[in-house]
Amino acid sequence: ERGSLTGAAQIALAALMLVAAILAIERSARAGAQYHHTTGRFQSLPFQDLYGWKAAAAVAACIVPVLVGFVIPFLVLAHNAVAYANDALAKGFLAAVARSMLLATIAAAFAVGIGLVLAYARRIVRVRVVAWAAFVAGLGYALPGTVLALGLKLPLSAFDISVDALFRSWLGVSSGLLLSGSIAIVLLAYVIRFLAVSLGAIDAGLERLSPNLDAAARTLGESATSALWRVHLPLIRPALWTAGLLVFVDAMKELPATLLLRPFNFDTLATHVFSLASEEKLEAAGLGALAIVLVGLLPVLLLHRAIARGRAGS
Repeated sequence: ERGSLTGAAQIALAALMLVAAILAIERSARAGAQYHHTTGRFQSLPFQDLYGWKAAAAVAACIVPVLVGFVIPFLVLAHNAVAYANDALAKGFLAAVARSMLLATIAAAFAVGIGLVLAYARRIVRVRVVAWAAFVAGLGYALPGTVLALGLKLPLSAFDISVDALFRSWLGVSSGLLLSGSIAIVLLAYVIRFLAVSLGAIDAGLERLSPNLDAAARTLGESATSALWRVHLPLIRPALWTAGLLVFVDAMKELPATLLLRPFNFDTLATHVFSLASEEKLEAAGLGALAIVLVGLLPVLLLHRAIARGRAGS
């Protein structure tokens, strides 16, 4: 039934249980396998020169998806952005850009920090509680944004209502919406949603380091914390940048959770574009859509550089 929070919560719970079951099966199939580099050298990838029609076919196979999937849509968005820039600016484009950048940056910082703590704890502490904490952290990315938003909105709204009732009965004033009506709940949704992205990138960086490094650091008198600061962090810096950039790009594009959780009159780039598109002002939405593409493109280029520099033997 439309408008039924109970029905929506039931569907969200079923989706959460399904996602948890799939992740548990995947984790069991891997059986805890881990890999790390034992040498700083690596073999170059083999190359083969193509000539004639094979070369032309290979070039076409590489160019056509880029043209159809990026270049042509990019040119259309660029044309609309220039032609209808005033309409977009009048709808609060600049404010949406500033809000998106701020939210994405804060979410990336928190996700990287929490992901680093979980990944390092799982590396040095072999207990079930830590393993389960990391597993639960991975559920957020597999959930649809709408399901996550409902999971946060319902309990936090109930909390706000209870606090407001106490304020009214004791002080005779209303406390308003402390959590469910603020950007804090949006940031919380972003961190939960994309923590798995950060955790995965940092895990990959740590798994490439031989366990012998940990043993050598402890033999030289380093504690777990000092070993992380002096040994591991310098070596996984590319992985940390990778994690932050991935969370930043994903947070810039997040729409369903933002639509449900944002405060009134608070637009991000994604909701700005959605609002214009829902009003059938597709041309005016071009500037916002182009901004999302460009903002996401620069971190991807930096991400490529970080991955290249972080490759073993580089």
